[in-house]
Amino acid sequence: MRLKPSTLLCPTEDRDYPEWHHGRSDYGLWYVEIEQPELIQYLDQMRLHFSDLLLPNHRQYHMTLFVCGFMTTAKKQYNDDFLVQQLQQQIKRLEALQLNAFQLEITQIDSFSSALFLEITDREGVLAQIRQQLALASDEIAALEYCPHITLGVYRDAGSSDTVLQRIQQLPLKNLKIQVKKLTFGYYKAQILQGLLYPYQQIELG
Repeated sequence: MRLKPSTLLCPTEDRDYPEWHHGRSDYGLWYVEIEQPELIQYLDQMRLHFSDLLLPNHRQYHMTLFVCGFMTTAKKQYNDDFLVQQLQQQIKRLEALQLNAFQLEITQIDSFSSALFLEITDREGVLAQIRQQLALASDEIAALEYCPHITLGVYRDAGSSDTVLQRIQQLPLKNLKIQVKKLTFGYYKAQILQGLLYPYQQIELG
């Protein structure tokens, strides 16, 4: 949910979440890793500007494409389990698209109630094609509406939304492009809050 004026931020507790992971570890997703130095520098600056409001974040900058769930080679036990066989189906579907490298652009700084982010625009509509193919092999474990973005961090306290919105309005926005040359499937360790992403499979684009 987008952040609204005169409301409270929704903080993330810095703890383990056993009621979510049930002892499972590797949480898988498709994503685009941000690797351009100029863009990373800009993201670091934005994160620093809001560092007093955000929890520490060690995860690489990335744009999530599709959230798959907990990786498993066994039979599904929970609704958010994701079979390795489903991953292989997704890879085949993406390879069949024969995508060329494409470009995205950052359009604005914005916030959900729980996290600060930079919104991304896909003028060519490539992301919709990718997500459509991935959804044919697996249900997505995510919010109903997909919003391409780069997360800067999650909020540590239930402060006033007006503080965040005022800071956002004061910041100049650079017109930066994201060059997408590969798609990555990776995972993070569910027991480590905002921990690293580990690439598992990659598809190079033409």
